[in-house]
Amino acid sequence: MGAWLSALVFRHTEPSDDASTKSAVPPTTNLTKGVQVYAYITVTNCLVEFSVPENTVSRNQLNACSSNYLVVENAKIPGLFKHKGNFSFSVYRHGIKLTHQWVEINIFTGELGNGTMNSPQYTPSMVVDGIIITYGFYNAGPGEAGLPSNNQCYVTVTQDCSRWMGEVARTGSPQAELPFSRFVLPSAHDVGMNDTQNTDIIFENATSKMAKVLNGVVPLFGELTETWAGVMAPEIAYGLAFTQKDDLETMLAIGARYFEFRPAHIHKDILPYSGLEDKLYFQHACIPGMAYDEFLHGCVGFLVGHPSEIIVVQIRHDNILAGCALPTPAELQTYMDNALGQASDPIACGTLDDMKSLTIAQLRASHKRLIVFPTTDVLSTWTKAANATLNGDSIIAAYEKLEPGQQKGHALTNLQCQATASEITDVLVYSVTSPKASTSCLMSTKAICDTKTLPWIRENALGRLQAEELIVMMNDFIDGATVDVAVELSKKRLNA
Repeated sequence: MGAWLSALVFRHTEPSDDASTKSAVPPTTNLTKGVQVYAYITVTNCLVEFSVPENTVSRNQLNACSSNYLVVENAKIPGLFKHKGNFSFSVYRHGIKLTHQWVEINIFTGELGNGTMNSPQYTPSMVVDGIIITYGFYNAGPGEAGLPSNNQCYVTVTQDCSRWMGEVARTGSPQAELPFSRFVLPSAHDVGMNDTQNTDIIFENATSKMAKVLNGVVPLFGELTETWAGVMAPEIAYGLAFTQKDDLETMLAIGARYFEFRPAHIHKDILPYSGLEDKLYFQHACIPGMAYDEFLHGCVGFLVGHPSEIIVVQIRHDNILAGCALPTPAELQTYMDNALGQASDPIACGTLDDMKSLTIAQLRASHKRLIVFPTTDVLSTWTKAANATLNGDSIIAAYEKLEPGQQKGHALTNLQCQATASEITDVLVYSVTSPKASTSCLMSTKAICDTKTLPWIRENALGRLQAEELIVMMNDFIDGATVDVAVELSKKRLNA
């Protein structure tokens, strides 16, 4: 992994579709739809190729993030009906194609047609030939509510980070004798909102019940869903609530090691009709994601197979509707006992005090490699005002307020990279009235914000956060670039 962000390079063939400037396709007699593309590579002999009809951009620079602008235009689309053209990207290593993803774009309507990238849940990251390829695609509308008017596509190509802790702090090394709190941990924001399976079941069985409950969260929802609940409710939920798109095993392979999980039961007004088992699920307001037992079993299984790695989990219950019954301490302990009891090798549950006071070697030796603790005092950069952004500038402004003394008394510092565009009223209204998973406002800001937040963290975080306390880097749609920054900073802290 390279310190790519220390010399971040941007190369634009046209102005970026940063929502703050709301760039548009230059005036032309042709029908067009723009695509802003971003690539980041740390693996040698790899190349990312982006293509539209009659135009291709290739990127193979190491340790640099590139941004380019492509246009799908009818004058360059072959055939009689010149209004649908394909956008695609391919990743090569040593000249061998590892993946090819594509989507058909209707330049007259902006709608997506056939392809492999027409919804976020169909764009899973992949482990191929020992590397991780993460990618995402945002289907832009006309630029309503300040959202981008150009489609967005990002691709990262990095090493498989299933064992990154063991590589940074090898067993028996001086680094392993240092406090665990020296690590900078990559984090998948709202880890449990990564799979629509449980939500799909509810919408199949209890759409009207879910819509009624959601109306208490999004008032516009009830007005719209009286007629269109069956069609619109799932798309609204997917566009506003799902912050990840990979399964837990893949997120861990990408490199995520810190998670916040919000376990609770299905809302009491939905449960009898839901078609789901009455157990603990990750809850986003009242929208269920990953089951808690599946999460714990996944973590334990990963740790058994990766004996140098350590996972940290904070249990939280904020932003859960009152109708979702919270677990008792005894219930949480039962879930943990069941998960640990099925491990083929000894795994113990560590505590917050263990995380704060023990060395990496001590945690490994005591088998306390799954650290779980309840809500604790965290220094977080997230605020409603700072993260309600379409361009990331206010997130950077929040970072700039960080000072060394602020860490005192906090268990950890959470640098949150993701924007919460749904907190912007106009964006929320647009998301509810024109709902599609492919137009998720969460995906719209992903690459735009990352190209600002990640360089800032890489260059400034360790100068501002000097206490020997854990640092977390949290992001939506966890990706190779976020992990690379965290791993590089971990190396610096462990070798200081």
